[in-house]
Amino acid sequence: MLALGSPTISFRASSGWNHLLKELQQIWTEIGESVADQDRMLLELERECLEVYRRKVDEAANTKARLHQSVAAKEAELATLMAALGELNIDSPIRKEKRSSSLKEKLASVAPLLDNLKMKKEARMKQFADIKTQIEKISEEISGYDNLNSSLISSITLDEQDLSSRKLTEYQGHLHTLQKEKSDRLQKVLEYVNEVHSLCGVLGLDFGKTVSEVDPSLQRTNTEQSTNISNSTLEGLEQTILKLKIERKARIQKLKDVVASLFELWNLMDSSKEEMNRFSGITYILGNAEPEITHPGLLSTDVIEQASAEVERLTELKASRMKELVMKRRSELEEICRMTHIEPDTNTAAEKSSALIDSGLVDPSELLANIEAQIVKVKEEALSRKEITDRIDRWLFACEEENWLEDYNQDDSRYSAGRGVHINLKRAERARVTVNKIPAMVDNLINKTLAWEDERKTLFLYDGVRLVSILEDYKVSRRQKEEEKKRSRDQKKIQDLLLTEKEAMYGSRPSPRKSNSFRKPNGYRANGNGSMTPNPRRNSAPPLVINAKYWKWVRQLLTS
Repeated sequence: MLALGSPTISFRASSGWNHLLKELQQIWTEIGESVADQDRMLLELERECLEVYRRKVDEAANTKARLHQSVAAKEAELATLMAALGELNIDSPIRKEKRSSSLKEKLASVAPLLDNLKMKKEARMKQFADIKTQIEKISEEISGYDNLNSSLISSITLDEQDLSSRKLTEYQGHLHTLQKEKSDRLQKVLEYVNEVHSLCGVLGLDFGKTVSEVDPSLQRTNTEQSTNISNSTLEGLEQTILKLKIERKARIQKLKDVVASLFELWNLMDSSKEEMNRFSGITYILGNAEPEITHPGLLSTDVIEQASAEVERLTELKASRMKELVMKRRSELEEICRMTHIEPDTNTAAEKSSALIDSGLVDPSELLANIEAQIVKVKEEALSRKEITDRIDRWLFACEEENWLEDYNQDDSRYSAGRGVHINLKRAERARVTVNKIPAMVDNLINKTLAWEDERKTLFLYDGVRLVSILEDYKVSRRQKEEEKKRSRDQKKIQDLLLTEKEAMYGSRPSPRKSNSFRKPNGYRANGNGSMTPNPRRNSAPPLVINAKYWKWVRQLLTS
């Protein structure tokens, strides 16, 4: 600190103030101010500073007074809440920190506790209100039993000044007494009434009328408000439940019979989904036990009558559409047989069935049942043939690839540049791999078919022909085809050999067979798999000496 001014004036300031005062004195010296003027001006400056300090002191004093008032108010509010909640064992943080803490610290320390007590008061008030509401509700439900309930209600008065745990426990005690009274008297009645309500809902009966026959007091919107819980009422409810269960059992059996008939007629008539959806609410009854059938109105007389009427309608429609149904089922049978390559039974052919129905020699229902049995039999047989039919499909696909590969090998322009040539080359490679597997495919298919025939003691027919015969014929024709190809290759080799000998004897001549555009200048030609094989003819070969026996052997091969 630095002292500035005359001896009678003491003005202390921080280093910042000292710097400013030094700068101010330097300016005054440069101006030429006298020492007296400098003291006067410093006195004025000190007076202004004192006024500023005085204002700040007054403001601080006012703030202190307000804080004192706030602390006192918070302390009073805290004491009130503690007394109302019975929290007398809580020490006030204001008193604990009275000597060491500032006013703001005291105020800040009491605020959380005060907020906590306010929240606790609100929760306690809600508890009291909920308990009182329950007490009043239960007392109204069981009113009239004795005078205990009225005395309990009259003793319950909510006082916001007494929200202690002791008072809450007293409220809860009253509530538990009433709940015990209610539970003892109404538990059995409520069980019976609920069961009657459920049974009446399923059977489509009037619940109010049913319970009124037992006791009129039971006919209320809220069954818990029942006032008559005497033994006669309980016995009456038991007898009513027994009668309703007997009626439910009889209706369930009747409805199951009707639904079974509906399913049979729907399948027979090939009914639409829209038509069946009208009765979707009752169809699930077939797979459920009696206690699981709880859907309201499911066993009502109206529902059963509607289902019975639908059965009668479909039965009448069945008689008029029987021929159409027979023809439709026969078409379905033929389609299934066509897809599975099984020959259908000719005894139920469309023309024969139509003639039998028109002549009246056979019952259409029996004919339809026969066709249905054939459909089931064909589906079962198709399932047992699936492994073999899948192998047949793979074999047929390989044959198609073989035909494509033959056409591809005969195309002289298959190696010419153009769009898609590389795709055909790749396919040709895959086709060759597949074609090479055909003999093994056929042998495996024959073995599988023979095993199937041995297991079932019947022939495996494919579109009416035994599959083994088809495969054996295929093997013979394939063998003949391979021999034909071999003979063709041998003849071609002989022709090329003769041409070479002629060229050696008489000189080289252009061959029309070799003048196609695909001949390579280096003496190579393309084989079937796209690679290059050497041409057996070489221009640089030396002349060969041909004897008479050799020419005779060649002519025999050519003529053969």
